[in-house]
Amino acid sequence: MARTFKLTADGGSRGNPGPAGYGAVVSENGKILAELFDVIGTATNNVAEYSGLLAGLTHIHQLDPEATVEVAMDSKLVVEQMSGRWQIKHADMRDLAKQCRDAHSPSLVTYKWIPRDENSHADRLANKALDGGSAHKPVAVIQENYLTDRLRSSEVPTMLYMVRHGETVLTPTRKFSGVGALDPELTADGLAQAERVAGEVAKLKPDVIVASPLQRTRQTAEAIAAATGLEIVYDKDWYELSFGTWDGKSIEEVKAETPDDYQAWLNSSSYRPGGGESYDEARIRVEAAMEKVVAEYPGKKVVIVTHNGVIKSAANIAIGGPNDGVFHMDATPCSISSISIWPSDGLRALRSFNERGHHRPN
Repeated sequence: MARTFKLTADGGSRGNPGPAGYGAVVSENGKILAELFDVIGTATNNVAEYSGLLAGLTHIHQLDPEATVEVAMDSKLVVEQMSGRWQIKHADMRDLAKQCRDAHSPSLVTYKWIPRDENSHADRLANKALDGGSAHKPVAVIQENYLTDRLRSSEVPTMLYMVRHGETVLTPTRKFSGVGALDPELTADGLAQAERVAGEVAKLKPDVIVASPLQRTRQTAEAIAAATGLEIVYDKDWYELSFGTWDGKSIEEVKAETPDDYQAWLNSSSYRPGGGESYDEARIRVEAAMEKVVAEYPGKKVVIVTHNGVIKSAANIAIGGPNDGVFHMDATPCSISSISIWPSDGLRALRSFNERGHHRPN
């Protein structure tokens, strides 16, 4: 009877790219058979994730080449690409995926995405490798200007032009407006803002428009579609955060009603406001959405019409900032923020944030 193994794998890069390592856990019937971890030199998060998968599949093949394997990872990119649901359009990423398929028969392997907190064992091993655990020597962190080198290369990055929607009735009073039942429309000012940003976006000559399906982003995206002649791809991954019971309330109202809860939200990016979605949770969702766009539109100019919390999370991801860095940013209505992501390895660069020149009087 064929054996069945479970494999969890993770990878990390301190710098993205920077010193990188992976961790993988192989188990059978609940018993851990192997803990694999190693450094791989300078690489990106995506390369490190694939390296952990490759190490685990290679080890399992040595144990039993006929075994079935259940892979669980917190990398949406790797899981979707290896499952065949996302195309792998870049040659370097295709090569990594091929190595994994060659390591163990793809017909014997299934893939499942899991939240990061369910992959903590493999994550610890990846960090153990980077910290010089076991037989590994500590990895020296050497700061290099990877972006300068990449800008000199011939590779064309995927450009994400992130547009926040126009004003709603909740915007001027700084009321929480998430994925709630309110789903407000744009005001007259908001519609005018959408027209102005649409004209500016048209100058960029984008290839694709992706938008959150909420009312305010739909209306903003429709203005951009009219100005560019492009169709809109709606994707719930670009929804605003959920603010739970805070939705529709002003900051002053929340502070007056639940001052301790409001302070807890400011103190920790892991806090769920009003029982909604924390910034830590949003970061995982937004990073997966960014990876999905790059996988589907490598080297293209992609306009993403979305929300303040999402744009702040994406910018923070691009610079590798701490999770609470989102509390030090603000994207105003119908502003444009741009991020370059190179498809070969996922290197990211924040190119601009909260551009509003198109709203100034001529």
